[in-house]
Amino acid sequence: MTSLMRIRRDGEHAKVGFVELFFDLVFVFAITQVSHLLLAHLTPLGALEAAILLAAVWWVWIDTSWITNWLDPERGQVRLMLFALMAAGLIMSTSLPEAFGDKGLVFACAFAAIQVGRSLFTLWAVRGSPVQKANFLRISAWSLLGAAFWISGGLAEGQARLLIWLVALLLEFTAPAVGYVVPGLGRSNTTEWDVEGAHLAERVGLFVIICLGESIVVTGATFADLTWTPPVVVAFASALTTAITMWWLFFNEAHEAAADTFVHAADPGAIARRVYTYCPIIVVAGIVVTAVGDELALAHPMGATTVATAAVLLGGPLLFLLGTSLSILAIWGKVAWPRVTGIGLLVLGALASPLLPPLAVTLMSTAVLVLTAIWESVAGRETKA
Repeated sequence: MTSLMRIRRDGEHAKVGFVELFFDLVFVFAITQVSHLLLAHLTPLGALEAAILLAAVWWVWIDTSWITNWLDPERGQVRLMLFALMAAGLIMSTSLPEAFGDKGLVFACAFAAIQVGRSLFTLWAVRGSPVQKANFLRISAWSLLGAAFWISGGLAEGQARLLIWLVALLLEFTAPAVGYVVPGLGRSNTTEWDVEGAHLAERVGLFVIICLGESIVVTGATFADLTWTPPVVVAFASALTTAITMWWLFFNEAHEAAADTFVHAADPGAIARRVYTYCPIIVVAGIVVTAVGDELALAHPMGATTVATAAVLLGGPLLFLLGTSLSILAIWGKVAWPRVTGIGLLVLGALASPLLPPLAVTLMSTAVLVLTAIWESVAGRETKA
């Protein structure tokens, strides 16, 4: 039988295929659902629930991106697998608003079906490769263990569901870090992973685009339904500027250079695990939280700034800068001082936020992002000179 694995060619990197982009469409809806959930439940408990669901969505997506880094999505069987995952992903996304309510079991079963089904399919697809076969035996074992916790949580109610799903999520995040260790099967070694860094970089970049696009859709839809008073127009301009600046900060020369770093790395799998599996979830969370803050600023630009409002208006950009700073540290081992300084300024801004209306707070957070981007751009040109 013809191998379903990608063919690596020297000097070329695996391009993201149209079927992968088609698969990503499900996650436009999922991200929208999470942001709406957070907006409707802007409390510590609501934030925790939204964080759990966002992390679950991220884990489904990044695990699938790793699979298409190894398997060829142009093969018919792989495409059918992706279509099946899309169907289950749409069910999972639809159930997100009630995941901690009446549709908890639906969400859990859909999530478990994706994780276990994808792992078992890949185990079958790589059966001709002893190293990858052993790797996916371990991954499948962890997926089955995680599925048991997700489904158990779906059967539970209230705080029990929350606690069980926290354990399930901990398993998802722990598994790659410990090499999917399984008694009797050993553990995976990142030096054995055949990683196509440019492909993963492009996939993660596209997911960030999805999240930024969702924030623009939310902002545009809210703005369209409001009376266009001067404060509302300024809030809209601030939200759009924030989205553009986030794009600027993410898709800079460092993003392009990251893929080249993999080529010369002694252990590209370890770098990919840190940079493309763990760090981006913080970036994504920042974009989602920022979208919620933008909607609040648009709806009540001159109202009172509550603790919750300040948390999303400043916390979103802070998470974005934190996630991108950690990515830079993970790739090159250097501190991104403009971004770290931006984080410090946002923390200081929180002290003044109770005295300011939401419009002023959002303008402050936007200004911090813009100044950070300008600082980095100037510093980059001076370095080259």
